[in-house]
Amino acid sequence: MKGKILVTGGAGYIGSHTAVELQNAGYEVVIIDNLSNSNAGVIDGIEKITGIRPVFVEMDVQDKEALRKVFEENKGIKGIINFAASKAVGESVQKPLLYYRNNLVTLLNLMDLMPEYGVEALVFSSSCTVYGQPDVLPVDEQAPIKPALSPYGNTKQICEEIIKDAVYSGVPYKSIILRYFNPVGAHPSAEIGELPLGVPQNLLPYVTQTAMGIRQELSVYGDDYDTPDGSCIRDYINIVDLAKAHVIAVNRMIAGQSKDNVEVFNLGTGRGVSVLELINTFEKATGVKVKYKIVGRREGDIEKVWANPAHANKELGWIAEESLEDTLASAWKWQQKLRERGIM
Repeated sequence: MKGKILVTGGAGYIGSHTAVELQNAGYEVVIIDNLSNSNAGVIDGIEKITGIRPVFVEMDVQDKEALRKVFEENKGIKGIINFAASKAVGESVQKPLLYYRNNLVTLLNLMDLMPEYGVEALVFSSSCTVYGQPDVLPVDEQAPIKPALSPYGNTKQICEEIIKDAVYSGVPYKSIILRYFNPVGAHPSAEIGELPLGVPQNLLPYVTQTAMGIRQELSVYGDDYDTPDGSCIRDYINIVDLAKAHVIAVNRMIAGQSKDNVEVFNLGTGRGVSVLELINTFEKATGVKVKYKIVGRREGDIEKVWANPAHANKELGWIAEESLEDTLASAWKWQQKLRERGIM
């Protein structure tokens, strides 16, 4: 084993796929999750894929003393990947205090305890929302940070500033900030995937649930944007491709290969896809029609954004490999598996 990595929010969508890739790479994984937007059954899925059951602790990272106990009981944690955050743009507009409390306090608690327990690496789960509506597309890491269009986006900006301030003050660890574009799809085994509780806040689970007949129809928020078909454009990245980048980031810091104490990388495909194009591609990839309607714009939505991933491609040796068609097909396979299990 290469050592222990703590994955906070590790029963969630991105966290569970990252736990799989960490275990496949030879790391021992400790997962913390309060199951506020996830399911403990995900741990079974991780074990089925890898043959290894990660350590799982159900707790809230906002509880600092409970977090300390995890460090005490799992000595030798080398790195942390922090996914413990609320993540829906629309919900953050409605519940800003929930987002500020959860997303900031969890990070502060982890960073407080890292020096005490000799943790040398922090991977932070950030977002392309920090760029707001970029002046130039595709957007690279040098693009200016714009005023956030949602409390969710603002928490990511603030967390990045906290990390930079702390690391430059001389704390004994390094950090890599990964700015995701839009993660989609599921593990090809269909043992794990995106499983939102209640009504999905993200586009693709709503697409698959509508295709399955669970939802009556999908709402497309706006068809009057300055885009070829009027709908918003995003950069949709395969979840397994995304997860692999986290392993590379951990390896880089632990091996002492970082070029700065804080590094920032955009993780995307470099291709913008509109909401209507995604629906059309899903229908082609699966042969299943999706009923949708056009509704008004949604507060907090950015018109168009996609990545220039050249920095991550060059520095990390990482590239998004999976096609959009295969990624959407994997999401449908996962939805079918959920129906077989009687989950939805």
